[in-house]
Amino acid sequence: MSGCCDTNITFDGASAAYKRVLWLVIALNATMFVVESSAGLFAGSAALQADALDFLGDSVTYAISLYVIGKPQAWRSGAAMFKGISLGVFGAAVFGLTLYRVVVTGMPEPVTMGAVGGAALAVNVLSALLLFKFRNGDANVRSVWLCSRNDAIGNVAVILAAVAVAWTASPWPDLIVAAIMATLFLKSAASIIAQARAEMAPAT
Repeated sequence: MSGCCDTNITFDGASAAYKRVLWLVIALNATMFVVESSAGLFAGSAALQADALDFLGDSVTYAISLYVIGKPQAWRSGAAMFKGISLGVFGAAVFGLTLYRVVVTGMPEPVTMGAVGGAALAVNVLSALLLFKFRNGDANVRSVWLCSRNDAIGNVAVILAAVAVAWTASPWPDLIVAAIMATLFLKSAASIIAQARAEMAPAT
């Protein structure tokens, strides 16, 4: 019954269920930023520090997503554009951190990397599952899903890096994973920005 009427309607986040999910995901991300940033410094892991930075960025940008729900299309597209640009900045920052770690190399502590990476993976998988049914919304809604999906992928990579660091007694797996995560951030940033620009054109 809805096929002929709703095919061109894009979900904009204006539902009580989505807002509740978003509040929960914001709280989870903010908590993991505190945990993972501390653990990243303790373990000397570039991959953990990169992931912690992403948790911080997600907390802020998800709050922006929540704020613009129900606002005009131009506001929602503008918020998505900001998130895309922010994600690109985070990606560049992670690349910079990785290069710094290559120059000032140090051996990360793999047990802490693996344990905290596992906790972060659990949080991000839960967030991604909660957001899964909202993944095909407008740029503002879709950007939240993409960030959560990327985080879960990144956490799997961090755990694999921890295993590889322990196995090889080398910091390179940690650095390689950090670089891969940065690339994923930049790719998602480009996708979000492209969709936001397309949505801003009719809105303006």
